[in-house]
Amino acid sequence: MRYEFLVDTYRTERVKILSVWSMFDDLDMEIRPRPRDARGRSIREQMVHQCVSEDVWFRSMLGVDVGAPPLPKTETRFAFIRRYAEDSGHRLAHLEVQPESWWEETVAFFDNFRTRAWILVRRISHSSHHRGQQMAMLRMLGREVYSNYGPTADTGGLASNAATVVYPYPDLPSLIRGEESGGRKAALPGPGDKAPTERP
Repeated sequence: MRYEFLVDTYRTERVKILSVWSMFDDLDMEIRPRPRDARGRSIREQMVHQCVSEDVWFRSMLGVDVGAPPLPKTETRFAFIRRYAEDSGHRLAHLEVQPESWWEETVAFFDNFRTRAWILVRRISHSSHHRGQQMAMLRMLGREVYSNYGPTADTGGLASNAATVVYPYPDLPSLIRGEESGGRKAALPGPGDKAPTERP
């Protein structure tokens, strides 16, 4: 199917979102980039935004309704992980069975009209943008940062220096089980002896 690459991308992007959420601690939820500046979302508010905005986009633009409230009853870190994992799994299942004609149909996108394929690309970009904000927060909090697209300073630095890709968990079921039991993330090798930037 011509748009299988979009299904595959959504499949992995949902795991990347949940992987970043797993890197925070439970006590981080109300932390903002600057403590008294409400313009910067807290970690909890970022999770709320991800769940609510993705629900709205899929229901109103892509016609995919998972039949569940987008937010967990209690807004704890693990409750958000479980809620988003379940809802995004239902969305993925819907995308997997759509014919090419569904992807190419033009539908409303805010005050414009776009194909469903175009809308999903934009949705993935939107989610990636907010995930990047959260990864910056992890670094600001002094936390270790696992791979998301490639090596990080905590997995050995630059790929050109043979740094490795290390995800916190090998797959989504392992992530859910590991976080439910208090965290069982993979070990990180650390930065190594070379600078993690091209401009040391």
